[in-house]
Amino acid sequence: MKAVFLDRGSFPKNINIELPTHISDVVEYDKTRPDQVAERIKDANIVLTNKAIVSAEVISGASKLQLIQVMATGTNNVDKEACTSRGITVQNVADYSTISVPEHTFAMLLALRRNLTSYISDVKSGKWADSTHFCFLDYPIQDLSGTTMMIIGGGTLGKRVADIARAFGMTVIFADRKGAPATRAGYVDFQEALKTADVISINCPLTDETKGLISDTEFSLMKPSCLLLNISRGGIVDEHALVNAFENNTLAGAAFDVATQEPMPLNHPLQALAKRPNFLLTPHIAWASNEAMQTLVNIAMDKIAAFIDKLK
Repeated sequence: MKAVFLDRGSFPKNINIELPTHISDVVEYDKTRPDQVAERIKDANIVLTNKAIVSAEVISGASKLQLIQVMATGTNNVDKEACTSRGITVQNVADYSTISVPEHTFAMLLALRRNLTSYISDVKSGKWADSTHFCFLDYPIQDLSGTTMMIIGGGTLGKRVADIARAFGMTVIFADRKGAPATRAGYVDFQEALKTADVISINCPLTDETKGLISDTEFSLMKPSCLLLNISRGGIVDEHALVNAFENNTLAGAAFDVATQEPMPLNHPLQALAKRPNFLLTPHIAWASNEAMQTLVNIAMDKIAAFIDKLK
């Protein structure tokens, strides 16, 4: 069997990737442009991809293709309908970053809540040395304890974020689906949750239902002191509405690890926000602790081995 990894470079070299021994031919590419995919997978039995796009067109030319292993949770980069029509299996990997993503969420939240980036920047510029007191308190510092966190998404990641929030002494509320006719037990009406929250954490996938979930109307319902965290997927928050919220001072701060376009071009609306001290932006790395990446790979290799076993 031949396996082709289209974007091995999306994982650091220190992450060990060993495909099952039944795969005799393994070809790894650091990255693959859309116009290179068809040629590279035309004689592959198994294709591994993190974010490289596997379209219906390239699938039609890969006569030996039996399995596409997505090295991530989201499978929106694969034409699943084309795979189904050809009997090609598509597998993803879930629940590998249940520690990494929540920890990143709180790293960002604490940095915002305690104004860490501003203080660290001032210390590096020499401001502490010029202080007339043993410390300087130019930026407000606020505790998490006693505040309310609204969580959008009640899956594994949302529940883990909730556990950490409670450990900090926060009150946690899970928001029900936007526009739901009735509120489910254990959930709070979406609009009421927006009005109540001091911190909003988005931990749901991007779907037709969640695209643009947070826009101008939702920002108008939030407390001006609210902090918004999107460590999930770009597009769940309307980015132009987010810019408006900052310009109109209807939001105290936000932290994003994702965007609608990745990698993010310099003219992207979030790039301008990133110059503000109360907006933190990281390059889609919340999932990427060494431990999480190795766990992801190990799960994927086990799933590929199980697939091959079924063929025997």
